[in-house]
Amino acid sequence: MAQKPSIPKGTRDFNPEQVAKRNYIFNTIKAAFETFGFQPIETPSFENSETLMGKYGDEGDRLIFKILNSGDYLSKSDAQAYEEKDSNKLTASISEKALRYDLTVPFARYVVQHQSEIEFPFKRYQIQPVWRADRPQKGRFREFYQCDADVVGSKSLWQEVEFLQLYDTVFSALKLEGVVIKINNRKILSGIAEVIGASDKLIDFTVALDKLDKIGEDKVKEEMLSKGISMEGISKLQPLFNLSGSFESQIESLKSILSSSEEGKKGIEELAFINEAISELGLATASLQLDVTLARGLNYYTGAIFEVAAPKTVQMGSIGGGGRYDDLTGIFGLNNVSGVGISFGLDRIYLVLEELNLFPEAVNKNVEVLFINFGDKEALFCLKAIKKLRSEGVNTELYPEADKMKKQMNHANKRAIPFVVLVGEEEMTSNLYTLKNMISGEQEKVSLERLIKQLK
Repeated sequence: MAQKPSIPKGTRDFNPEQVAKRNYIFNTIKAAFETFGFQPIETPSFENSETLMGKYGDEGDRLIFKILNSGDYLSKSDAQAYEEKDSNKLTASISEKALRYDLTVPFARYVVQHQSEIEFPFKRYQIQPVWRADRPQKGRFREFYQCDADVVGSKSLWQEVEFLQLYDTVFSALKLEGVVIKINNRKILSGIAEVIGASDKLIDFTVALDKLDKIGEDKVKEEMLSKGISMEGISKLQPLFNLSGSFESQIESLKSILSSSEEGKKGIEELAFINEAISELGLATASLQLDVTLARGLNYYTGAIFEVAAPKTVQMGSIGGGGRYDDLTGIFGLNNVSGVGISFGLDRIYLVLEELNLFPEAVNKNVEVLFINFGDKEALFCLKAIKKLRSEGVNTELYPEADKMKKQMNHANKRAIPFVVLVGEEEMTSNLYTLKNMISGEQEKVSLERLIKQLK
């Protein structure tokens, strides 16, 4: 007996209903992107390894899927690395390409490669899959879609303000209430590292801090100690772990904590500007919250950092995030091009909408009417009507075989098709159609014009 086929862990098949619901989210986000003036681009699913490696920190590098070179890749491998079982050196000699880890770094590569064709500031959106060799769990997959929007070529903080409004617009359109947009600033994190004497360990510091909500305060402190950050420095962080209150009160506390750091004070000014603007403009559904422990772990952020938390009624990780990167394109040779961007986590948003029963019924719009097939002559007659119905926007289908009527009706029931049309000799002679409501069981003979009107 043949072995039952399977798919890799962390990947999924999607049935028609799931695809329809995913497309509802895609279309909602896409409509908002375009309303805010973003233009679509696409990049390849895989990039040259040097494009991706070293851009996400050590943890990110480990999660990048490498692609083996074509042909006899071992013949050109590093023999010494092979003998020593040095996987890092060996990988470099047998893999020149990798699946993209996110859409931001490929976007930076795109900007550098096409800079002569781009009008700056450049506002782009991109909706494509990415891959990460992560441990699969609820809301975390190895293959998933990102929905990104970025602006490059502008240092204006009004872009951050607009991105907060963009988040709010999308979640309002999805009827998702109780969303919290957490915000921090990388300059504040740099200032904190400076104050505790750990400027040379900024990456280790931020990676550990970013895990606070996952592993707790004690484990974060243990990780910092293991990375060489002194206990004296860690003790100075205590006010941050206990920081609470309104956005404005936290800003005032930060001013005191970071009074000796110019970098930290600059971050405070930027956050205050964004908060004052949002307070004036207002948000319809989402709320803005300052979270000084938010780090997001990615090395390329330099300013504001965003992370979107699902409503508290749902057990789910972040459903979006992003931030400011002042020189991401510099890694590809184009310096001083500031950018800021955000991403929507489609898969987690899907799970949240499903759990809260927020998908509209119309999302699952199926075939609206099935024409029963009584034979070739009748089928041809039906197809003329079907052609007209489709031109009027009615989703219509002809059962392909002239099977027993019971089988065709069962097919309509299993597909949840609300109407069927029956056309036999009598209907063809009178040029009428028998329309049956599959829910009520009622049926009537109608003209083509009447059929179109009722089904529309």
